[in-house]
Amino acid sequence: MSRYQDLSASELARELQQLRDHYCVFQQRGLTLNMARGKPSPEQLDLSMPLLDFPAHAAGSSSDTCAILSRELRAGQPDDLRNYGELLGITEAQELMGAIMEVPAKNVVVSGNSSLALMFDLVSAAMSHGVLGSTPWQRLDSRPKFLCPVPGYDRHFAICAYFDIEMISVPLNSDGPDMDKVESLVGSNALVKGIWCVPKFSNPSGVVYTDAIVDRLAALRPAAQDFRMYWDNSYAVHDFASPIRLANIRNRCEHHHNPDLWYQFASTSKITFASGGIAALSSSQNNLQDIAKRLGLRSIGPDKLNQKRHSLFLPDIEAVYAHMAKHAALVRPKFAVVLRELDNSLGGLDIGTWTRPDGGYFISFTGLLGTAGRTVELAAAAGVTLTPAGVTYPYGQDPQDANIRIAPTYPTLPALEEASKIFTLCVRIAALEQLLRQDRTKEAETGQRRTKEDKTGHAG
Repeated sequence: MSRYQDLSASELARELQQLRDHYCVFQQRGLTLNMARGKPSPEQLDLSMPLLDFPAHAAGSSSDTCAILSRELRAGQPDDLRNYGELLGITEAQELMGAIMEVPAKNVVVSGNSSLALMFDLVSAAMSHGVLGSTPWQRLDSRPKFLCPVPGYDRHFAICAYFDIEMISVPLNSDGPDMDKVESLVGSNALVKGIWCVPKFSNPSGVVYTDAIVDRLAALRPAAQDFRMYWDNSYAVHDFASPIRLANIRNRCEHHHNPDLWYQFASTSKITFASGGIAALSSSQNNLQDIAKRLGLRSIGPDKLNQKRHSLFLPDIEAVYAHMAKHAALVRPKFAVVLRELDNSLGGLDIGTWTRPDGGYFISFTGLLGTAGRTVELAAAAGVTLTPAGVTYPYGQDPQDANIRIAPTYPTLPALEEASKIFTLCVRIAALEQLLRQDRTKEAETGQRRTKEDKTGHAG
């Protein structure tokens, strides 16, 4: 297909009319399709239904079920799992999450089901009480600041917005954040207190930080002693094929004598049940001791029964990999459907680029400047819900109005095929409209310039 930029205005207008006619056909069908959020599909959730067999499976066929279950829940544990206690999580759950995050179990706290809640709690505590004895951020003379690699995760940005933390956008390149900019900002400004990182299969681009980028992050020399990396490793084991290695942030920080620089987060939300998994935080012993003081105030112990269920269902990292291979078998074809449609319908037009992730939950699409909002609007009117334009940037404002996050995991394959066709159609219409506007603007500017020249010449 010819590049749209090479077409004349009349050719652009003719193409636009044809596509609008095609678009009206979709509109009349009354479709309801959704590619807005990265949710596991029902088929993915079904993979973890054996979790609900516990603790019944532990009883076997014995008639004394209650007694056996009672012994099972106490066996090898300092406390009865049905009771209070085990503030940092049970040992098996710490080992499981430690294996996923590639840190020792002693560096892991397992608490609740949401890693996002753990991030929120840490930021909240820093605002009210500081970090390891530093001045609470709410008492600073000026607003604290966070670096936000973009495009990025809207819920990270929402946390900053809630606490009135100023967000500074940093470009996310194909190998990770723009480290020249990160090093300059972190090293020169003591108000820069953190950076959000999704180091493996970044949301939404699917970027995996290279070893060199991880090493430079670990070697940062912040002007603020309470600066921390919020290492959101949500997709640590969400590969489509063989696991892709990510450099170990804990080891690299220790190597560079920055043992307290990092907080790492993970959960089983996209491994087992999105609403019924387990979440974990890992960090240095100094950081964890500080965190444990607060944990003891907000809770007398986590849901240890759920932790036990997970440690039985996923007893080691090999079991995790085997389980995630089943997820990949369901998710990989869905990404293939979207990428095939993008290639077939948009390839060669030069009106957009898109990522080809090797794992995770999203595809990042970047269209012509000024077209993302219009594309989302057109898709909605044709029955396809997309993530709102702008959400992949702080304050919901993409300065180029170009980026759209595509979430292929939840729809069925037939629905995804339909939604992808509508999406690419809307991208083309929005691009044609924008190019025609640009042509009209150029014509108007040329006319004004000629009029001015004529007047100047006449006056002379």
